Amino acid sequence: MLREVFSAYQRWNYRGGRPSWSARISNRLSAIAFAAGIGPGQAATLEVRGRKSGRTISFPIVVVDHDGERYVVAMLGQKTNWVHNLRADGHAVLLTRRRRENVSLVEDFSEKRPAILRRYLELAPGARPFFPVDRRAPLEDFARIVDDYPVFRFA
Repeated sequence: MLREVFSAYQRWNYRGGRPSWSARISNRLSAIAFAAGIGPGQAATLEVRGRKSGRTISFPIVVVDHDGERYVVAMLGQKTNWVHNLRADGHAVLLTRRRRENVSLVEDFSEKRPAILRRYLELAPGARPFFPVDRRAPLEDFARIVDDYPVFRFA
């Protein structure tokens, strides 16, 4: 019951694919905490340059480890603003454990994406309400939705 309430609240916070004011505040606080090293080991903050404004935008992410490589997944899908910014530039700054790392991210179109999405849902419980499949679903279920959720690989 509590899980369903949380899921509904999460979806409400991001209705229309954009964060509400409370989600923006929560994301900002999480980004600060994750950059400082507070939180789960795979939690981090990503900074990207706005493609129109040129301003630096920072937000919390989960870094997915899979087959010795690192990935980032857009939990809100293709319309996510940071996805458009990253596609325009490809460069970002990763903040983890009080370290800044200049990174290049490239969109991944490999056959690994279903496994990466499943691993992402294992690591990111807050993203689960936004996916139409369960984290324990077979890879075939994830293969059906890979085009809806961009995956970026750290180059």
